[in-house]
Amino acid sequence: MKVSGPPLVIDQLTDELQRKIIHCDCDCFFAAVEMRDNPALRDIPLAIGGSSDRRGVLSTCNYQARKFGIHSAMATAHALKLCPDLTVIPGSMEKYRQASAAIMAIYADYTDLIEPLSLDEAYLDVTGVSIFGGSATLIAEEIRQRVSDTVGITISAGVAPNKFIAKIASDWNKPDGLCVITPDKMDAFILQLPVKKIYGVGKVTSGKLQQMGIETCADLRQLSMAHLVDRFGRFGKRLYELSRGEDDRPVRVSRERKSISVEHTFSSDLPDQQSCADQLPAMLDELEQRFQKHSKQREIAGAVIKLKFSDFTQTTVEQSTSECPLALYEHLCREAWLRGGKAVRLIGVGYRLKPRNPQSVEQLRLIE
Repeated sequence: MKVSGPPLVIDQLTDELQRKIIHCDCDCFFAAVEMRDNPALRDIPLAIGGSSDRRGVLSTCNYQARKFGIHSAMATAHALKLCPDLTVIPGSMEKYRQASAAIMAIYADYTDLIEPLSLDEAYLDVTGVSIFGGSATLIAEEIRQRVSDTVGITISAGVAPNKFIAKIASDWNKPDGLCVITPDKMDAFILQLPVKKIYGVGKVTSGKLQQMGIETCADLRQLSMAHLVDRFGRFGKRLYELSRGEDDRPVRVSRERKSISVEHTFSSDLPDQQSCADQLPAMLDELEQRFQKHSKQREIAGAVIKLKFSDFTQTTVEQSTSECPLALYEHLCREAWLRGGKAVRLIGVGYRLKPRNPQSVEQLRLIE
């Protein structure tokens, strides 16, 4: 059934309403679109990414490829070692954008409170939606069916009272799955949740927690907020809250671009700092071309450079400024290279952008 007319949203969340959040995530999105358009690709290990002879990296892969241990951000050459029969294609970003736009249009039939996180995932706040008697579960089921019928790919969805749990739930029954965590089941769900599932817990934090004997959110709840803040700083407070399912972040309809960047992975490692500097003029020309699309609305707030070394360690250096000449990037590049002092496989250059609303300044990710 297709919903007609404007989104059926009664009102924004109020204190009297239990928040209902759906997190929708397309299953292996780029690969799914390619398999949709070419049935010969459906039953073979498939990945989207750069060529192995050009030091390419995979952006995604289908589930047949994942059985071999292949995943996004893996070097293409390594993926081919794991699965010599892997088919790697470059993909088509314009085709993926069109599919994403069609999916987002379906979401908009149910609510205008949509927060896209990328081309293939988004949060939907359906707290005040009246269709299906306000059942977020039935809304999610119909959205999944419509995307399958009209766009030709599958999506997984998580339904929960907040964004934190909804995002975890969407990954629970992948692919082509639905996981619903109702308010009365939320505490039991969180208690058995591995701490590595908490957003922001990477390898370093996960390792520290393991050393402390912390494996699940139930373990984490045994520690006081003061203890966690003492050990992990401000993130300790977030660990304390999320282990209890506390997440009051609203669905943000507008997500402001925080930076513009260009990255190049080189077919052969750059041996020294001067070799890196020699790449900067062409990369900055490309960066400036990208910025011109936004220059009338946004201003530059800083210059950023990232180097990834031959051993896959990386470093990022930035400087606040409204002017970003070549000489500045050469200086930042020198500082970054001295931190590693090794051959370089990737260079990234970027502009950090001023927020449109100076009152809503956040810590910005350096390279997006």
